[in-house]
Amino acid sequence: MPIIEIILTILGLCVFEIVSSIDNAIINASVLKTLPEKFRKIFLFWGILFAVFFIRGCLPILLVWIANPSLSFLQIFSAAFSSNEAVLSSLETSKPLLLLGGGAYMVLIFLGWLFLEEKNFLLRTEKFIKKQGVWFYAITSLFTTLIIYLALRENPILALSASIGVSAFFITDGFKKNAEEKEKELTSGHLSAWSKILYLEILDASFSIDGVVGAFAFTISVPLILIGNGLGALIVRKLTIKGLDFIAQFAYLKNGAMYSIGFLGIIMCYESLGHELPFWVSPLVTFMILIIVFLASLRENRKIKSATL
Repeated sequence: MPIIEIILTILGLCVFEIVSSIDNAIINASVLKTLPEKFRKIFLFWGILFAVFFIRGCLPILLVWIANPSLSFLQIFSAAFSSNEAVLSSLETSKPLLLLGGGAYMVLIFLGWLFLEEKNFLLRTEKFIKKQGVWFYAITSLFTTLIIYLALRENPILALSASIGVSAFFITDGFKKNAEEKEKELTSGHLSAWSKILYLEILDASFSIDGVVGAFAFTISVPLILIGNGLGALIVRKLTIKGLDFIAQFAYLKNGAMYSIGFLGIIMCYESLGHELPFWVSPLVTFMILIIVFLASLRENRKIKSATL
C-alpha cells in the first residue's frame, strides 16, 4: 500500500472517530464533573486501556474473523504486512460482507438521528424532516427490504450480513437511548463514584461500535484501523478533559458526525454490491463535512456574540 494512501486513511479514520464520539465525550464530561479528582483520573486511565486498546483493538479483529472463520486472529492482524496470497484473498472475499452489514447499520443510525433526535438545525430540511418523525419506521423498513433484495441478487450470504447490520442498529440504539435516560441519574448524587465509572466504561464500549464499524469504509486493514481509531479515541479523551464548554463551542459538530456516518454508510453499501470507489473518497467526504460544520459553528458563534453586544 502506498505511503500516501496509508497516511490519508489513518487521518480519515482519526477524524471520523473524533466526530462520531462527540456524544460519548459530552456524556463523559458531564458525569465526570460530579466525581472527585481521584476518580476522574481513574476513569481516564482505565478508559484509555479499555476503550482505546481493548474495544478498538479487539472488535475490528473480531468482526473480520467472524467474516473469515478459517483465519486466525494473528493472520488477520498481520494481513496488512503479509504477502500470503491465501490470507489476502480471503480478506478480499469477505470485504462485501463487512461493508454491507456495517453500511446498513450506519445508514440506520443516520436516519434515526435525522428523523427522531433533537438537534441544532444546520439545514432547513432538518427541521422539516424532524417533524415527520413517524415516517422513520416506514423508511427503515423500506430501506431494509431494498438492501436485502439487492444483496440476494449478488449473494444470499450478503443478505444475512445486511440483516445482522439492521439488528445491530436496533440493539445498540436501545443501549444509547437508555444511556440518555441514565445521564440524569449519573449526574446526580444518588450513585456511588464507582458505579458511575463502571457505567461510563460500558457506555464507552457501546459508543465505540459506530467508529469501529465505520472504519471499514476506509480500509479492511486491521492495523490501520487500530492506529487511526486509537489516535482518534485518545483525542476524544482530551476533549473529555477539556469538558463541555470547549465542545459546546461547535454547535453543529454532531450534525457533521451524523452526515459523515450517513455518507460512509451509503459508500459501504454501494461498494459491497460490486462497485469500486477510489481509496480517497471516504477520507475526502469526512474532511469536507468536518470543514463545513466547523465553519458553520464559527459563524453561529459570531451571530450569538453579535446579538449579546
